[in-house]
Amino acid sequence: MFLHLGNDYIVNTKDITGIFDIEKSSVSRDTRDFLNSAAKNNKVISCSYEMPKSFIVCADGRIYISQLSCATLMKRYLR
Repeated sequence: MFLHLGNDYIVNTKDITGIFDIEKSSVSRDTRDFLNSAAKNNKVISCSYEMPKSFIVCADGRIYISQLSCATLMKRYLR
């Protein structure tokens, strides 16, 4: 099954490691360092120019930044 992350971005649900709220989890320095490291390695993909609400970590190391909330993504994921 596939999960629509917003705009034209779709990810296979088997590849998803986690879905995280960007506001709550970026409080931690470890999370900020993780996201900064991924950005330096060109692994971060922004799904929209709107205000980000969540990020999705995939098994291959890619991180998608989405304007959709975690709750919306989880509802789509669990269908």
